[in-house]
Amino acid sequence: MHPILIEAGPLTIASYGFLFALGVLLAILLSFRLAKKENIDLKIFADFVFYVMLLSLLGAKILLLLTNLNYYLKYPGEIKYLLTSGGTFYGGLIFGALFSVWFIRRHKLSYRQLGDIAGPALALGHFFGRLGCFAAGCCFGRAAGHSHLAVTFSSLKANALTGVPLHIPIYPTQLMEAVLNLGNFLFLLLWYKKRKFKGQVFALYMLNYSLIRFAVEYFRGDPDRGYIFGGIEQPFSSLSLPQLISIVGFITALVLLQGFKKKSEKKTHVQR
Repeated sequence: MHPILIEAGPLTIASYGFLFALGVLLAILLSFRLAKKENIDLKIFADFVFYVMLLSLLGAKILLLLTNLNYYLKYPGEIKYLLTSGGTFYGGLIFGALFSVWFIRRHKLSYRQLGDIAGPALALGHFFGRLGCFAAGCCFGRAAGHSHLAVTFSSLKANALTGVPLHIPIYPTQLMEAVLNLGNFLFLLLWYKKRKFKGQVFALYMLNYSLIRFAVEYFRGDPDRGYIFGGIEQPFSSLSLPQLISIVGFITALVLLQGFKKKSEKKTHVQR
C-alpha cells in the first residue's frame, strides 16, 4: 500500500527493502543466540550465515527468472530488474539448503542442530518479508469479489513497480502468509525448548511452511506462478510450481521426522 517508506530529496527508502532488511537482521540475531546456546563456534557460524544469505538471494532470483523465462526471452531488457526484485522464496530456500549440505559436511557440523536453529529464524524473517510484499504490492492476490477479507490498492507507484491491480478488491495474500509465518515462528520457538530430538524443529518448519504456501497459492493473483498444469484462470483446479515444491517439501519433512526420530532413538539405545 505504501511502496516508498521515506522519500526526501535524493534519499529514497523502499518499504519492502526496509522490512526485508529488518527481517534478515532479526533472523540473524535470533540464529546467533540459538547457536550460542548450542555451543557452536560463532566464527564458523558467521561464515555459514553470510554465504547462505548470498546463495539464497541468488537462488531466489534464478527461480524467478526460470518461472518467467518466456517473458524475459520476449523482453530481455527487463532482466536488469531482477537485481532489485526480492525473487522467489523457494528458490532461495533450495539454493541455501544445497550450500548448507556442502558447508556442513566440510566443517563436520550437525545437520539437525543447524536445522533447528534455521527453522524459527527463517519463519521470523519471512514474516517481515511478506509485510514488505504487502507494502510494495507484490505477490498480490486474485480478485476477491465481496469477501470481507478483501483489500484494495490505490498506489500508482505500487502498480508501476509490481503490476498490482488498482481499485479492485483482492485477497491480501501477503498478510495471510505473514500471519501464518508469524504463527509458525512462535510455534517453532516454543517447540525448540521442548524438542524431543534434534532436527525435529527444522522438519516441523518444512512441514508447516509447505502447508502454508500450498494453501495461500490458491489465492494468489500475480502471474509469476509457473503452472505445472492449468493456469491462473482456474486457481482451484491448477497446480503451480510453488505448490508442487510444497508437496515435495511436505513429503520430505515427514521422511525427515521419521529419520531424525529413529536416529535419536538409536543413539539413546546405544548410550544405555
